[in-house]
Amino acid sequence: MIDAFLSSIAIVILGIVSLYKWVVIISAILSWVNPDPNNPVVQMLYRLTEPAYRFIRRYIPTVFGGLDIAPLILIFGLIFIETFLSRMFIGMM
Repeated sequence: MIDAFLSSIAIVILGIVSLYKWVVIISAILSWVNPDPNNPVVQMLYRLTEPAYRFIRRYIPTVFGGLDIAPLILIFGLIFIETFLSRMFIGMM
């Protein structure tokens, strides 16, 4: 019973990380086309991604030649977390 509970928690955590990875990808793609900042979807994406970008920008210079690579760093970090957690959860069960 505890194995089922832990595997359910693992699936939910991995799903959240995967979903956030796609939110970052969509936000990065939308930033290329300069969307309307009053659009509710754009505002939601900004609120979801900007705190993570701000955290990355605080420690790493992310603007090179006018190109902000904070989304790329965040995506690589999320891929690392997703892979690490999936291997860890597989090892537990």
